[in-house]
Amino acid sequence: MSTVVLISCVSKKLPHRAKARDLYVSPLFRMNLKYAQRFSPKQVFILSAKYGLVELDEEIEPYDVTLNSMSARGRRNWARKVVAQLQEYCDLEKDHFVILAGQKYRQYLLSHLKSYEVPLAGLPIGKQLQFLKRETSW
Repeated sequence: MSTVVLISCVSKKLPHRAKARDLYVSPLFRMNLKYAQRFSPKQVFILSAKYGLVELDEEIEPYDVTLNSMSARGRRNWARKVVAQLQEYCDLEKDHFVILAGQKYRQYLLSHLKSYEVPLAGLPIGKQLQFLKRETSW
């Protein structure tokens, strides 16, 4: 069993094309990325509202799309796309997924993953930042 970490995208981005790991510039994203390393993951992906599943070194353009304003149907379609992308890299039955993403980003994904954890579930952004700061010695 390998560990795979999924981190949601954030609204604060560079104004130009960049590697995904560099494009997202909010403290929450940076701390999530640092925290992800604690799991010694096989891979870390970004859950992008526009692109679906994004590898950290994939170059992408900035965008202004969020699942938070998307309809339930739109989120279900997005999740189907992400699940199909995940199947190219992971074993949904055997890999363990650590999900660092809000409810709307994980809502329709979890039923496709046999083993997962959501360490920040239920915490508002401020509490997430406190937790991540404590756990990563930010």
